Order: sequence, then C-alpha cells, then structure tokens
Amino acid sequence: MTGAARILIAGVGNIFLGDDGFGVEVVRRLAAEPLPEHVEVADIGVRGVHLAYQLLDGYDTLVLVDATARRGEPGTLYLIEPDGSAAVGPYAAVLDGHRMTPDAVLGLIASLCAGTGTAPPRRIVVVGCEPACLDEGLGLSAPVAAAVPGAVELVHRLLAPDAAATPPTQLATGAAADG
Repeated sequence: MTGAARILIAGVGNIFLGDDGFGVEVVRRLAAEPLPEHVEVADIGVRGVHLAYQLLDGYDTLVLVDATARRGEPGTLYLIEPDGSAAVGPYAAVLDGHRMTPDAVLGLIASLCAGTGTAPPRRIVVVGCEPACLDEGLGLSAPVAAAVPGAVELVHRLLAPDAAATPPTQLATGAAADG
C-alpha cells in the first residue's frame, strides 16, 4: 500500500426494504471496478456495529452510501458533509446491533476511539439518494435504480486527489450538496 490516506467506502442499508438497499447496490458496483489500493469498499448492510469497529482500523476518510430521505424527488442524489453539530454524544449510542443507524455508529466510534486511543476519520461524507419506497420487498424502485450510476460516478469524484479541497457543490454535479 502507498502512503496515501486510507479511505473506506461503506454501503449501508437493508436490501429487504426496497430503496433502503441503495448503498449496498452502489458499493456492489464499486467493488467490481478497479480502485486505488488505499481505498476499501465494504458492504456493511445493517451491521452498524461492524462498521464502528472497522473504523478503528484507521481511515482518514469515510464515505457512507445510503438512502437519505430529505423530501426531494425520488432518485435525487445528495452529497452531505456532516459538520458534527448533530453528533451523538460519546456514550449516548446504544449497542443494539439491529438499530445502529449511521448517526448512532458515528456516536459510537467517538466512544470507541476515546477508549482505544485511535482517531476517528478526519472527513466523513455521505452520498445519499432520496428513496421512493422503503416498504418490504427486494429491489430498488426505478428512480433509485437509475440514480446508482450517478452515485458511483460521484464516489469516483470523491476519490480524486484534490477532492478534499473541493467544495461539495462543485463535486456534486447533478446532486444536491449539503454541509
């Protein structure tokens, strides 16, 4: 491995709840493509505790890919860089492996890092997609399935060497950007 900062791209979501499987589908496609050796792709699914412990391995950047309901049109892509103001307190995350949402994982990682002396990711970016349907069932809705290639492209733009210095609004061509 080169001296490049490590990046984890984590697809989260439940494939049995329709569009909630968006993140898993995006990382499935990314895993089939050549990526720089300092980039790791993980299908986390609903295993939030696994993600928290994996982050202890030391990553500079975490890219979470997930369905993100923000009241937009189904299939709308979002690039979100949490500023930490809504972070969960270090000991507030409840260890319930069936309900570990990404925000709970980020709260847990703060506690785990404090206890182990490791550092959390310096940068966290969420590539989200507005879901159309989160009902029980396999498969993505048409607008969310159509957004998957754009999300893959957006992740590739995030991997560019100058991406950390580029404002989210410039990276998110065709996507809504939030900070």
